[in-house]
Amino acid sequence: MILRRKPELKTIEQLRLMRRAGLVVARTLAAVADEIRPGVSTADLDQLAAEVIGSAGAKPSFLGYGADDHRQGFPAAICTSVNDEIIHGIPGDRVLKTGDLVSIDCGAIVDGWHGDAAITVAVGDVGPDLDQLCAVTRSALWAGIGAARLGGRVGDISAAVEDRIDALESEHGRPYGIVTEYVGHGIGSAMHQEPDVPNVGRAGRGPRIVPGLALAIEPMITLGPADNHAADDGWTVVTDDGSAAAHWEHTMTVTGQGIWVLTAEDGGGAELVGSGLPFGPLAD
Repeated sequence: MILRRKPELKTIEQLRLMRRAGLVVARTLAAVADEIRPGVSTADLDQLAAEVIGSAGAKPSFLGYGADDHRQGFPAAICTSVNDEIIHGIPGDRVLKTGDLVSIDCGAIVDGWHGDAAITVAVGDVGPDLDQLCAVTRSALWAGIGAARLGGRVGDISAAVEDRIDALESEHGRPYGIVTEYVGHGIGSAMHQEPDVPNVGRAGRGPRIVPGLALAIEPMITLGPADNHAADDGWTVVTDDGSAAAHWEHTMTVTGQGIWVLTAEDGGGAELVGSGLPFGPLAD
């Protein structure tokens, strides 16, 4: 029998602290995205992210993450995953070039509370297939966010992500791979908590969505099959066939008024209101 911890439920004040962490993440990702261009190394992007996070009085969630008696923790402030790297890419000497697709995953801690988000950015002209891959992944993220309701289930989010990808497969006339080994998660006083938030699933299943629950929703989609493996560095996850991948993520919660995206600068208002969905921010 597997015993799981109950999801951590946050008070309003704790959610406000998570919002502060989320804004640090949003502003760090915006700064890094502005810097992405041919000739910039992933180490340059990491240095910039560390500076932005530190200048806000926050700490990077990822630096040192996963350290134990057998290995060192993650060695950077952000993950930089390029082309066939799905997630957990380690910044280093790699220099970006036109045609690359780079996913940036960022976490920040404010007074012990975490925010976590990811974006995928094209380096110059990447062609229509990669542009569509990036757009499909972002669209699936917002479909998942938009499916969250108080009293609903985590499976509602998973089903919405999967359904959006299926619909766009039909529209584009090509299949996409949905990575299932890595999933979204609860988040709060730790970066990874219960419950898991898969990117495939059935509506009406899974834990209840209740006040104070915060979730990181993060579809990871590949241009080819989603089969993958860990690289020799022990962190980077890459596609088996070398096909490109995209990754988008936000941290969100649901209040009595509606959905609040903690890692979006506007709280998700533009996307949610524009889609006719309930927007429920608390005062920052």
